[in-house]
Amino acid sequence: MKVMTARVVGGKIDTGDAELQEGATVAVIISEESEFHLSDEDQQELELALAEIRQGKHTDGRELLRELKGLASR
Repeated sequence: MKVMTARVVGGKIDTGDAELQEGATVAVIISEESEFHLSDEDQQELELALAEIRQGKHTDGRELLRELKGLASR
């Protein structure tokens, strides 16, 4: 998985010099702010987090909610 930012130019997504595999599936997040950019540090942090998730090093959302509810009832 790759994380990148791009701009819309002429109604199309312009990835600059980044090469994407033909037919690749991509996810697009549209910022409600006028500007959205990941710093190199933020991009590296996100990529590390995604790698950890792929390795199973994460907390399931349902499990997290159960833990939070348990803390609230104490």
